[in-house]
Amino acid sequence: MTDAMIESILDAAYTCFTRHGVRRTTMDDIAREAGMSRAAVYLHVRNKQDAFRRLAERLLERAMTEARLGAESGEGLAARLTAALEAKLGLALRLWRDSPAHAAELLGEDARLSADLIESYDAAMRDLLAATVRTGAPDADATEFAELLLALTRGLEADLSDPEAPTRRLRHAVALLVAGLTRQPPLTPEQP
Repeated sequence: MTDAMIESILDAAYTCFTRHGVRRTTMDDIAREAGMSRAAVYLHVRNKQDAFRRLAERLLERAMTEARLGAESGEGLAARLTAALEAKLGLALRLWRDSPAHAAELLGEDARLSADLIESYDAAMRDLLAATVRTGAPDADATEFAELLLALTRGLEADLSDPEAPTRRLRHAVALLVAGLTRQPPLTPEQP
């Protein structure tokens, strides 16, 4: 029962944050959206920041689960890496789709209130991507390649004005990078 109530509160918080933004959302808004009294909401979350942090944790966990499934499915290294990265990109795209007016604030609040969660998520994504690279290109510097893929994806997250473009560009870029990785000896950082 408690888990269901927390899920309901987090669903309501997501709705309110995407509708009003984090700063303008109140605990009364979240309680009303959840169909609960404010006192009942406070039994499960300490305050609005706690609700945001728990929501961020849930969103990141779901994206990580999708990334793991993506890395395990698909044919070929490029397809598996793309599927994993699409889960990361999909989280940002969802926020922009659900809240064009407040997505930047939500992502900024996310960084401020949940920096440790984001750091853990990024490390888990890097490790997942590196492990996936090792399965298809065992001689590659898998961790460095994973960092490059994450940097690429972060760059694509910077402009989500055309929701189709980032995914298309991600697929194309990963295919090109994997083709280069598997056909060429890797350059050392000192080589031009």
